Amino acid sequence: MCNFCKELSNKIQFFRKALIETGITKGLKHPETIKNSQMLDELIFRFQSKCK
Repeated sequence: MCNFCKELSNKIQFFRKALIETGITKGLKHPETIKNSQMLDELIFRFQSKCK
């Protein structure tokens, strides 16, 4: 796996954990939870587009 894909993978893991944590502690409709969800979606899209 190239460095770019490894970095994306690490960011995906970070935002996945952040999403779960904010969803549990602040609720699913909290702006921070939504922001983390959107960032995770974007990173997964990039990963699927460039690393597969």
